[in-house]
Amino acid sequence: MIFSPPLPAQETDLQETDFLEETRFLEETRFLEAFSDPARIWGNGIERVIEEAYRTCFITRIIGDKIINIRMPFGENNERGGLLNVLGHNIYEGGKGNPGTLWPIIERMLDSRQFVEYATALSNGKEQVIIFDIPTRTWRSSRSFFDIARMKAGSYRGLFHRPYVLVSGQGIDETDVYNYLYCIGLIGMDCSGFVWYVLSYIAREGGINLGAALNPVLGIPPGSNTSWYIGTSFFSSESPVFIQVRDEIANLRPADIMLFMGPEGRVTHSAIIQSVDLTRGVVRYMQCTDEAPQDERGVHESFVYFDPARPATSLSSRRITWSQQRRGAFIGETGTVFRNDGERYRAHAQFGGGRIVRLRTLIPIIERINRQQR
Repeated sequence: MIFSPPLPAQETDLQETDFLEETRFLEETRFLEAFSDPARIWGNGIERVIEEAYRTCFITRIIGDKIINIRMPFGENNERGGLLNVLGHNIYEGGKGNPGTLWPIIERMLDSRQFVEYATALSNGKEQVIIFDIPTRTWRSSRSFFDIARMKAGSYRGLFHRPYVLVSGQGIDETDVYNYLYCIGLIGMDCSGFVWYVLSYIAREGGINLGAALNPVLGIPPGSNTSWYIGTSFFSSESPVFIQVRDEIANLRPADIMLFMGPEGRVTHSAIIQSVDLTRGVVRYMQCTDEAPQDERGVHESFVYFDPARPATSLSSRRITWSQQRRGAFIGETGTVFRNDGERYRAHAQFGGGRIVRLRTLIPIIERINRQQR
C-alpha cells in the first residue's frame, strides 16, 4: 500500500477550486448541448430533421474581440443582373455546394491576411465608406466627407459591380462578414441549392442518397453531382417526382416546397417549409436569398401567420400575414419590387402565382421518421 503525504492546505484548495470549475464547466456544457438540441423544441419528427439541416448553415467565430454568428451567404451565378456571368466569375460550386464543402473554404477566407486587414480597418474607430469591387474581388476604404455625407443622406453611389457600405469603425459585425464573403469570396448557396440540400439531408436521415435515387428518373448521367442539375425550374417542372399540393394551410406539410413565380411565367425563387402549427397559427419556412434585411441575408427563417380558426385559408389570401420583409442586398440598392414574401407569392397571378409542390420520394421517408418519434 502506498501512502501519499498530505498536500498543503493552499494546494488542496486550488485543486478543489479546479475540480469545482471543471465540474461547473461540464454541467454548463451538458446544459447548453441539451438546450441547443433541436429535439428539445421539435421532438424527433421531420421538423427536427429540417431544423438540424438549417443549423448546419451557421457557424460561430471569434473575430477581433467579438463572438459573431455567421450564416451561409447567398450565392448565385447570374446574381448582380448577370454581371458575374459577363465577367466570367462563378460562385463556388455554382451556388449548389453544401455546408460540408463550403464552410472549410469560408473558414480559410476568414483566416486570410486580406480578411484580417478588412476586419482591422472596420475597427479603427473612424467612420468610413467601404467600397467593394466585385470584378477584381477587392475593397478599399474612403473617409471622404462627401462619400460619408452622401451615404447618410440616402444618396447611394454604389453600382451593381461596386457596392458601397457605410461603417462606423467600431468593430466588425455579422453584416460586415457577409459583405466580404459575398463580394470578395463569391461563395454561398442559391435558393434552390439550399432547398435541395435540406431535401437531401432528410433523405440521408432515412438512409437514402436522394441524388442516386432521382438520377435515373431525371435522365442525369450515373455518378453525376445531382445538385448541379437542380434549379427552380426543376422544382416547378411537371416531373412525376413531384405532387402538386393545393396551398390551403391545412394541406401543407414540413418539407413541402414553396415556389414563387417570376414575371415571365417561370418560377424564380424557392423555399422549404419546416413546420406547420395549426394550433398557434404559424407556418415556419426557410430560404436562402439576399433580398432581405441586412442581418438576414443568406440562409434564414421566415414565418406566415394565420387564423387557426381558418385552416382552409390559401397562402395567396390577404387574410394571412407574411413576416418576411424584402430589401435590396445593400442599403441604398433597389433590388426588389416586393415589400414582403406575401406580395412575392401572390405576384404574377396571370401565371398562377405561387404554388406548393411535394417530392414523392420523401413521403415514405418522412412518414417513417415521424413514426419513430411516437
